[in-house]
Amino acid sequence: MKGYSFLSLARQALGGHKGWPLVWRSPEPKKSYDVLIIGAGGHGLATAYYLARNHSVKNIAVLDKGWLGGGNSGRNTQITRSNYFWPQSAAFFDHSLRLYEHLSRELNFNVMLSQRGILTLAHSVHELEGIRRWANAIKINDVDAEVLTPFEVKKLVPMINLDCRFPVHGGFIQRRGGISRHDAVVWGYARAASALGVDIIQQCEVTGFDIQSDRVMGVKTTRGTIGADRVSFAVAGHTSHLAKMAGFRVPVTSMQLQAMVSEPIKPCLDTVVTSSVIHMYVSQSDRGELVFGGGADIYNSYAQRGGIPVLQENVAALLELLPAFSRLRLMRQWAGIVDITPDTSPLMGHTPVQNLYFSGGWGTGGYKAIPAGGETMAHTIANDQPHPLIRDFGLERFKSGLLIDEGAASGVAH
Repeated sequence: MKGYSFLSLARQALGGHKGWPLVWRSPEPKKSYDVLIIGAGGHGLATAYYLARNHSVKNIAVLDKGWLGGGNSGRNTQITRSNYFWPQSAAFFDHSLRLYEHLSRELNFNVMLSQRGILTLAHSVHELEGIRRWANAIKINDVDAEVLTPFEVKKLVPMINLDCRFPVHGGFIQRRGGISRHDAVVWGYARAASALGVDIIQQCEVTGFDIQSDRVMGVKTTRGTIGADRVSFAVAGHTSHLAKMAGFRVPVTSMQLQAMVSEPIKPCLDTVVTSSVIHMYVSQSDRGELVFGGGADIYNSYAQRGGIPVLQENVAALLELLPAFSRLRLMRQWAGIVDITPDTSPLMGHTPVQNLYFSGGWGTGGYKAIPAGGETMAHTIANDQPHPLIRDFGLERFKSGLLIDEGAASGVAH
């Protein structure tokens, strides 16, 4: 893989940008692979990359029924953070954030990480006390957090309306949190994985599994049957659908999570602002658009769009906190299919079928988990043992009752 650099950019500019090589290969599928990964989103591609790089597995394919990054990886709000409450979640997501901090250099692809901070607001004395406990808990877990007064909140975000319907009593900030470019993360992993020999096969829908004696032997696809020693799937809102194909059930509910952007304006919001009470989160992208959203739609669906009522609620919540944006036009809106577990924590590792693994149940937190999710799943597949960081996120916790309830830290209502 030829590295991107200023010199290569200048050289290609002089040649009219006609000499750039393809960013990743698009080969025909082989008859069999050592590892097959279903889902060419961030998690699937990251898993393939770390399998090839860290574990020297070379015969790998990533399958997708659509196009690369066409699911939730390209439909999220790009937030990267690790301010989770429980030790298991804090350790996992902070490891992911640390990987993000070096990802551009590792992949030789600018993922545009902007650690502008993520501010969580409190709208009552009781909520402020809860936020203090939350901040103290994550600091014990070695994650950065700082409680702010209303004056400090106003200094950080001058446009905020402290005297809104639910007045702002303070908040806390994780300054290492921020945003990055979701398409760049997916493209960077695809390019790096392809350079290591991973086959990325698009327009190849999985229609079933070849399972013999409770052991997966391959998959059935619209482009024929493909054999594999091991199979993993990372398909977000379609997790329960593929699990059913393999003959088991998962405690997952698939719902729509909307996001939307305004017309672009000059830079004026240099942090991520979230409010659980007023019920919205917002940041400003590098293009100047306001990117914001709120809670998931209240009904189950596989549609990649959302309902008007939730859209209206999100806009109203934004204007309650930041009324200066009232004259902006809404430019576009979309939704992703989020797979939500009862405890709002992911499902990772083994399945009841031998040599079949999965990564799902991410709900609203899948994007920020891509680097750590890929690295830990690669370790799990290569060694047939859960990585220490994900041992508590297995399917068996719903049998033992050892749940990891991160409903509050998820950031939006489900």
